[in-house]
Amino acid sequence: MNGVILRWPVPTGPTINAQYYKKVLQEKLRPAIRKKRPGLLESGILFHHDNAPVPTARAVTDVLAGYKWELLEHPRYSPDLAPCDFHLVPKMKEDLCGQRFETEEDIIQATKVAIKNLDKCSYVTAFEDWLQRIAKCPNNSGCYVE
Repeated sequence: MNGVILRWPVPTGPTINAQYYKKVLQEKLRPAIRKKRPGLLESGILFHHDNAPVPTARAVTDVLAGYKWELLEHPRYSPDLAPCDFHLVPKMKEDLCGQRFETEEDIIQATKVAIKNLDKCSYVTAFEDWLQRIAKCPNNSGCYVE
């Protein structure tokens, strides 16, 4: 709700599996939370990610349990419930539309700027939209909600 905590471009090459995801949680996300939101790790984290095989793998769930992060359930068959999918990426696309990039580094830098240019109030709107989308799923037997 207060903005992006971690912007991590996935490098070309490695397979995104449970071990990779676990490493990002441990070595990138947790330190970024500690740096950007001091005290949040101690006060408790509600964590939402989809129910794909990688985030639900035992290696990942064990790490999150060890951190004592509360996992929010992601309804089955409900894509586009992550604010990145319905908010952040479309907003970045608006900023990046029509641009051509020569290198991967150019893309990374342009997306960094696009994220910084996002209106801080839009994160509150995205969070409120997310809550509405999540609330609709149980009312629709967990079926897709757009």
